[in-house]
Amino acid sequence: FPAALAAGFDTVEMLFPYEANLADLRAALDATGQSMALINTPRTDWNGAAMGLAAIDGAQELFRRDLDRAVTAAGTLGATFIHVMAGNSSGAKAHDTFLENLDRAARNYPDQQFSIEPLSPINTPGYFLNDFDQAAGILDDLGAANVGFQFDAFHGAMIHGDVLDLWDHHGHRAVHVQIAGPPDRAEPQHSDLPLEEFLQRLDRDGYDGVVS
Repeated sequence: FPAALAAGFDTVEMLFPYEANLADLRAALDATGQSMALINTPRTDWNGAAMGLAAIDGAQELFRRDLDRAVTAAGTLGATFIHVMAGNSSGAKAHDTFLENLDRAARNYPDQQFSIEPLSPINTPGYFLNDFDQAAGILDDLGAANVGFQFDAFHGAMIHGDVLDLWDHHGHRAVHVQIAGPPDRAEPQHSDLPLEEFLQRLDRDGYDGVVS
């Protein structure tokens, strides 16, 4: 956190805070005066391909446990968003399970903001949520005010190619934006990502959230 502050960032995100002491993390945030933008729901298997549980049929009870853990962490850290990780799955049953679990999260924790993020199948093979149109359709079906689109320009470039066109179609849904340089997830300014134009587009369209 101090290194991020020294680089000029007053906001941070921390994908998986679960191995750390939450009180220590809270104290570190208080010491720097930074805010926490986002955390993920727990990753269930650090050594394998499992990337969450929300779209895994039969794992609903485990998802509830992980969701409670994430909400507790978000409350302690003041995290604005919890990214609900779908996990590795496919098919209609996975779709229905994902909707069911997102609906449960939205209804049980109405004061918490959640996000969903499409991940590139090149980088995360087997991940259920792997297309921006797919994510938009799920959000439309869900219709929950506290569940929004996490727009990662890196994954957008890897999945669809044209990030600016993708933003034109889905930018109005974005509640949190992330950037990195494709194809190696490197610094965005050292890649083919049209970084300056993309950031200008965010300003032009009135996006007022965090860019991580």
